Parts: sequence; structure tokens; C-alpha cells
Amino acid sequence: MEPRMTNPANVLDGAMQPIMDLFKAIHSGGVPDATLELVHLRASQINGCGPCVDAGVKSLRKLGESDERIGLAGAWRETPYFTDAERAALALAEAATRLADRPDAVSDDVWDAASSHFDDKGLAALILMIAVTNLFNRLNVTTRQIAGAW
Repeated sequence: MEPRMTNPANVLDGAMQPIMDLFKAIHSGGVPDATLELVHLRASQINGCGPCVDAGVKSLRKLGESDERIGLAGAWRETPYFTDAERAALALAEAATRLADRPDAVSDDVWDAASSHFDDKGLAALILMIAVTNLFNRLNVTTRQIAGAW
């Protein structure tokens, strides 16, 4: 396998640094790192982004997360391994990633669940993490970046 091109965020001068600055801001929002990484992993699974799934698994392992939690992130509804706050964040990640799947993409139920566990800073961090993850998923999938090659 070979990528079609270098990741576009690395091709254009000045593109990567603002994205990295967003990550720094995201991690200042008060959401546990494990929750942010679970959201990243779930959105990346939905989008079929090998490099981001690979990075998400490695980040969660580095944080000390169990194989059960990592391996079952895609089946979080049917497992006992996630807190209510994590479940709300994962539901938000799925809804915000699958915008075209339903007319009311992020339903009031999904929003209300997330807002019952996270304040505005936490919600902002989650939404930005979902958005940046989707950005990287689209860059990586379009250009066929290779998992583990970074």
C-alpha cells in the first residue's frame, strides 16, 4: 500500500499548526483524555479511517485503557464497560459523525444526554474533538494514508 499523496495538512504551509492548536484547546476543556480518545476512536471507526483507528487504539493503550474498552468501543451500547458520561459522549460522536443519516442528525435526546454530563467547555471540547477527528478521517481516507506509517 502506498498513500496517494502526503497528508494535505502537511503539504500546505501553516495548515497543521492551527489543527494542533485546536487539539491543545480541546484538552483544556475538562473532559477526561480517555473520553476524548474514545470519541476519536468511535468516529474513526465509523469513517473507516485506518490511521486514526490505529492512533486511537495506541493512545488509549498509552492511557492504560483495557482491551475490553478499546475493543468494544464500537459496541458500547451492549457492554458494561463505559460510564454514563462516556456513553453520552459516544452517542454525540456517532450522531455528529453521521450527519446525513437522518434529518435531525443530533437529536435533542442525544444533546440532552451529553449536556447532562458536560458543561459548555466540556461540550465544546467534545464537539471540536469530533470535528477535528472527522477532518483527519477525511484527509486520511481520501489520500489513502497508511495506518502506523506516521
